[in-house]
Amino acid sequence: MHSPRSFFRPFRGARAFTILEVLVALAIFAMAAIALGAAYVNVLTSYAMLNRVAERDEDVRFARTAFLAESEREKAEEGAEFESSQGRRVRWSAQIEPTNVADLFTVTFTCEVTDPADARSRVLTQTFRLLRPTWSDAGERETLRAEARTRILEYQGQLQR
Repeated sequence: MHSPRSFFRPFRGARAFTILEVLVALAIFAMAAIALGAAYVNVLTSYAMLNRVAERDEDVRFARTAFLAESEREKAEEGAEFESSQGRRVRWSAQIEPTNVADLFTVTFTCEVTDPADARSRVLTQTFRLLRPTWSDAGERETLRAEARTRILEYQGQLQR
């Protein structure tokens, strides 16, 4: 059995950390905590930026939908302006050019989103083709269709020049 004296005697192989080892461990821990904190702040900033971009994209989608719903070419080229639910000012317009295909138009759609909280405005320009029979002139449509029929027959070899 153990004698009472041996119970209180320190273990000969036990050794404590030195002050230098403790300081190095604290420095390593502090650097890791700073790195993790910075990464967390970057993630939060990225989420906030993505939310702002998604809201602006929603405004552009709404403006594009308003443009596509317009049946009169003059009104579509004139564009419109509205205030979004988030208080941003959205202005859109379109440049419409006919193509050599009946009822098909090349559209350059421009949308400007101005945020009152931000001094800058964001301008987005998209170019796409749109089939819109209500924008065509009836006489021009028939001429383009006749030209298309002629091209098809020439391609099929049924019409000689």
